[in-house]
Amino acid sequence: MTADKEQTLKNRVILVTGGGYGIGREAALTYARAGATVLLLGRTEEALNDTYDLIEAEGLPQAAVLPFDLASEDESLFVELAQLIGSHFGHLDGALLNASVLGQRTMLDNYHWDTWQKVMKINVNGQFLLTKHLIPLLREAPADASLIYTTSSVGREGRAYWGAYSVSKFATEGLMQVAAQELENTSDIRVNCINPGATRTGMRAAAYPAENPATVKPASEIMDLYLHLMSPASIGTHGQSLDAQQK
Repeated sequence: MTADKEQTLKNRVILVTGGGYGIGREAALTYARAGATVLLLGRTEEALNDTYDLIEAEGLPQAAVLPFDLASEDESLFVELAQLIGSHFGHLDGALLNASVLGQRTMLDNYHWDTWQKVMKINVNGQFLLTKHLIPLLREAPADASLIYTTSSVGREGRAYWGAYSVSKFATEGLMQVAAQELENTSDIRVNCINPGATRTGMRAAAYPAENPATVKPASEIMDLYLHLMSPASIGTHGQSLDAQQK
């Protein structure tokens, strides 16, 4: 990270979902290196602790670990999560909603109903409930705030065999657009989507098992947009679906 980026997010509190692995872990490290206190949310506490340890090892602002299952259908748990964040930190300056699951790569008539429901619970319903209960915390930010969703090329144009994941990312695009329009003239919260593109992650390996991982970029090489949209430099960028990698 260059010197001019080191304090871009100084004293900011930023939530990262899926903070235990892949893009979420790299984004959490990027934000912490830029001066932020990062709240690591995810289902696997051990993985979150590993990210926490990486942040600690670099002497960065102390992170917080928030084990949480986005597949939960109990809204009261999302209320409690927001209350917990509010009681300890008072507000959020940003949230990267990165966590999602792939589901199956198969034809619709072969798709398992249980898998379809799980993908929708995490990738759609969980994102909605986080949005609903995090917006009040983002409104309390001392200055500007940023809400970032994670999209995909298959959420912009449907693709065979991508099933629930593709449909869920169309929903993510729609959720972002609705939130952006609702917040446009009523707050200092900017709302956008990032499409990370082909990135060397566990999800990518599951989607393309025959692919050579060395042919796709590691998450560390796509962080410029993640940092830009989370920083005050992106004020005025709102309601956009942007690509982390140039075509």
